[in-house]
Amino acid sequence: MKSFNLLSEPTEILYNQGKSAMTDYHIIAAIANIGVDKAREILKLADNRLSELAKWDMEKWLKIEGIGYTRATALVTSFELGRRRMVEHPDKRIKINCSQDVYNNMKPYLFDEVVEHFYIILLNRNNQVVKLHKISSGGTHGTLADPKLIFKKALDYLASGLILVHNHPSGNLTPSESDKRLTQRLIEVGKSLEIPVLDHLIFTDASYLSFADEGLI
Repeated sequence: MKSFNLLSEPTEILYNQGKSAMTDYHIIAAIANIGVDKAREILKLADNRLSELAKWDMEKWLKIEGIGYTRATALVTSFELGRRRMVEHPDKRIKINCSQDVYNNMKPYLFDEVVEHFYIILLNRNNQVVKLHKISSGGTHGTLADPKLIFKKALDYLASGLILVHNHPSGNLTPSESDKRLTQRLIEVGKSLEIPVLDHLIFTDASYLSFADEGLI
């Protein structure tokens, strides 16, 4: 085992024990080039949750003593790089067999989001994803979803069916009355175009609600 008298504790652990031996605060310290004690303080501010830190923007990082633009940039972009890594998929098309598949595939897009986003997943006859498309983004309490835009995309990609997905940043899985009305309206349009709405998922970081599983479609 080598000893690095001039290097940091995170570097020593990484070299001698490997990356899996590093704690969360060791990794934060390494990314931001700060002391381990400072990294512990930062984690404590986020209730020791990386998911909370991932939501912090530049403005929030800059409020912390000792975190300037360079360190804030390193931290924000590191979390973004991790998110983008989750988005990558192999060349083989993803097949949707159940609502859990939808939830798992939407995690890279909706995890840690603090405003609502509305997506559609377009499927072929084999329930393989041919296109994932964001329809709109809104505030903390809602977003708009235009049926004309939704079904134009479905027609453009010759979709055989589609799944609706939107997140509730509040963590509340209960569908609102507007959620129900929109779903029903899109179901009716889908029937007329022979592009059925197969499900509508409400996404939160902790869990999800499937309209299809709950008998709402």
